[in-house]
Amino acid sequence: MSIRFTAKARRRVVALTVAAGLALGVAGCGGGSDDKKPEASASASKGGGSDPNPQEGTDEPLAELKGESGLILKITSATRDSGGFITVNGEVKNDGSEATRIPIRTQGDETEIIRHGSSLGGATLVDSSTKKRYYVLRDTDGRPLTTTDMPRIKAGDSIPVFMQFPAPPSSTAEVTFQLPTFASATIKISG
Repeated sequence: MSIRFTAKARRRVVALTVAAGLALGVAGCGGGSDDKKPEASASASKGGGSDPNPQEGTDEPLAELKGESGLILKITSATRDSGGFITVNGEVKNDGSEATRIPIRTQGDETEIIRHGSSLGGATLVDSSTKKRYYVLRDTDGRPLTTTDMPRIKAGDSIPVFMQFPAPPSSTAEVTFQLPTFASATIKISG
């Protein structure tokens, strides 16, 4: 990986983290936690029409994944970038009746990622055609290139999230997205 690519990736992570922090600062703090099992259902939308700009998001998510404690992860885009990686964007909404946190298990169990605090570092993309699994990228200090340090989410509120992965071959158009404590779903890659 080149220094220029790493510097660009760091700037993007910092910018997204600052934007997420500012958005979350308005949300405030709450209490409560619930250890219910996630529902095993996911819905992927299939539609026609024109292709929207993946950076802007869409009204129609690529997938909705149900998690525990009333959390729902809506994946709005999975964009292949020229740098050889895929950025998955979305939002986590608290559809429950009480404020809750994203479960700690979403960071996965890799020692290097756990050292850097709460994150979505346990997310993976599975390419069934090549039989490969892609893990969240990390910067040179071992921090996952994903949303980190997520606050409590009040009932009805949502927070923006992102994750970056190495890109599968350009011939791969669909992958299965997996995140611990959430159902999995097949998503389409754009770009």
